[in-house]
Amino acid sequence: MNKLLMTASFSLALIALGGCTNKSVVRYGDATAVETTNINFGSTDLQKVASQMTDSLLISPVVGTLTANTRPILFVESIKNKTSEHIDTESITDSISTKLLRSGKFRFVDMARVAAVREQLNFQQSGGLVDSSKAIAFGQQVGAQYMLYGNLSSIVKSNKDKSDVYYKFTLRLLDLKSGLVEWADETEIRKTKEKKLVSW
Repeated sequence: MNKLLMTASFSLALIALGGCTNKSVVRYGDATAVETTNINFGSTDLQKVASQMTDSLLISPVVGTLTANTRPILFVESIKNKTSEHIDTESITDSISTKLLRSGKFRFVDMARVAAVREQLNFQQSGGLVDSSKAIAFGQQVGAQYMLYGNLSSIVKSNKDKSDVYYKFTLRLLDLKSGLVEWADETEIRKTKEKKLVSW
């Protein structure tokens, strides 16, 4: 009898477990919410450095002088990743470029698309395929006056109980004609992770 009861109980437990399954739930979150999944460079860090550096550049007295009578033409060199992490620095570059362009104070040339532009111009000048009266001739593009470039570096320290990562992001504006650095700034981020004793 006991064996029969145990078998019945076991069967009922299996049926109950079969009815409970783990289910993935997907939902939208706030893209600007603070993200602290781990101490690696994340979305909050990207937003912070891009926002702080562009704000600093836009309120700089030097930029006020440069943009007084015209909208200077910039090109933004890809941010150099000098950390030990794989970080999508192109996203940082894109965020900075977009914010500066939205300010209405600058115009941009996109050096990353030069090869594609050259290919299209070659196609237009190839003869016979494009109406020559509408084809764009070589030698009419405008070059950049300034280059914006920067580095992201980090220092990581850890022991068995604590990990600490320090990020430093530096950005500079270079006058291509004179070779002078007209503006520079940097921002820092420090993140720590500690093992804590949890009592039950």
